[in-house]
Amino acid sequence: RRVHGGLVTIRMSMESESKSALALFAASVAAIGALTYLSRHDRARREAELKSTEDRIAIKRKATIQFNTQPFDEFQLKRSYPLEHISHVTTELVTPLVSPLLGDGSYRSLFGGDGFLLPANFVPFDEYALANNVFHESAGDAELLSTRGYLRAGPRINLFFKPSDVRAAIVTCGGLCPGLNVVIREIVMTLYYNYGVKQIFGVPYGYRGFYDFDWRQLIPSEIAHIHLLGGTILGSSRGGFDLDKIINSLVLKGINHVYVVGGDGTHRGIWALHQEIRRRGLKISVIGVPKTIDNDISIIDKSFGFDTAVEEAQRAIQSANVESRGALNGIGLVKLMGRTSGYIAMHSALSSRDVNLCLIPEAPFEMKGDSGVLEFIRRRLQTRGHCVIVVAEGAGESIVDADLQNRGTDASGNAILADVGRYLKGEIENYGKAHKMDITLKFLDPTYMIRTVPANASDRLYCSILAQNAVHGAFAGFTGFTVGCVNGRHVYIPIEHIASQKPNRVDVTSRMWQRLLASTGQPAFLSKDAAEKLRLAKIELEQSQMAAGPEVASDA
Repeated sequence: RRVHGGLVTIRMSMESESKSALALFAASVAAIGALTYLSRHDRARREAELKSTEDRIAIKRKATIQFNTQPFDEFQLKRSYPLEHISHVTTELVTPLVSPLLGDGSYRSLFGGDGFLLPANFVPFDEYALANNVFHESAGDAELLSTRGYLRAGPRINLFFKPSDVRAAIVTCGGLCPGLNVVIREIVMTLYYNYGVKQIFGVPYGYRGFYDFDWRQLIPSEIAHIHLLGGTILGSSRGGFDLDKIINSLVLKGINHVYVVGGDGTHRGIWALHQEIRRRGLKISVIGVPKTIDNDISIIDKSFGFDTAVEEAQRAIQSANVESRGALNGIGLVKLMGRTSGYIAMHSALSSRDVNLCLIPEAPFEMKGDSGVLEFIRRRLQTRGHCVIVVAEGAGESIVDADLQNRGTDASGNAILADVGRYLKGEIENYGKAHKMDITLKFLDPTYMIRTVPANASDRLYCSILAQNAVHGAFAGFTGFTVGCVNGRHVYIPIEHIASQKPNRVDVTSRMWQRLLASTGQPAFLSKDAAEKLRLAKIELEQSQMAAGPEVASDA
């Protein structure tokens, strides 16, 4: 058999059992001796290889330190539109540290605590990705010069924070979303194993957890499998943002890395934290990880949890389809998430291919009249015998000929929407009775089932990359940024860009929405008079916005 690269062969040809036993014993002794020799030889060879590897890494680190002794602000390009620069935790002249990730490309050394990334694997401080990568030749340089450029995300060869000095805090805010536990896990693992940070704390129940609850220390062995769970092990909540209490708590506990996972409201809080920390001159890096299951955060390609939500919604739509086909004049009505944007409803309907009607907040519609939704459903039942409907929870705001009353606001200031699903159910059933049509309608609301499931494979990978890049950016000394994917490139985005932008909404003139209309066969659901009124109202709104000037971003 082969042992540690050596070959030990045992051959026996004995005449009696006693001789066989004696020969076997002798052969075993010989094999043990050979094993011992080979093991010592192999250990010596490995130690020599390791010493050689350490020497090579030390030489590279020395060369890197000599080459990169400029202050951090000299690594970045001078401010010139359209490049979007990221704030640094200090404006002082400092000599950067060398990343512990720097190595010779040998992944075996990872288990020995050595770095494993080659210099070429690190991202330069002056590498940017364009926000718009589609240009028209006829426009010349105008489009290129007007697009934004965001700093590429990833590990930097030079660090600002010394790993042994880092004390990190992680908090999740807002509603639940698939992938939260993946982000928590990967931040901890990257801090602990890649940078050697041991003091990592979880802040419970959102912003109020900074000052109202005891924190828990996060240890890799205890959170190793949380990526398989839905929700967040830290708990979450809306509201509770108290600027002074939060910063005083950070100072008291010696925290210098703060990782905040949340949506646009949470990012307005991060922006306020960042500004106050800079005003006080504190060396604390504040990083955001954008989270919204609705996929309505602007600038980024998509938010984590969205793919999982679309995939999980297929179960409800399939059930609605089965119910609708199993009854005379059967209707399956599914309400999905989407307060101000209909991305989940649109993508879920397109993925299903069984949806006959999709209603979203961005596309106004009438319920009554020859051009209305109710008449469309009646005709559909007459010709095909069944109908599958998907409606976004915020679509009630876009009904032209009805006024659904909201039910106040939540702790984050968001409107508590009227239940458009139950409203549609009642209107459809009443319309059927008025036309003497026996309708069987099944209403499914899988909202909380969808947002509490574990992230799927696609979202797990996406969450892992976002979390890793958040840690890399913090160690480089960047602050006041959020991580995201823009045109397929992972970048660092200034927090104020996220905090000040309107929610991302479905463009009803886009090819994606046209694909939806072609799939369902639904019309515009607007009479000529209603369409003209909406057109004039839109013009009036645009004129008033131009007269008022650019919007001013809210602090928190």
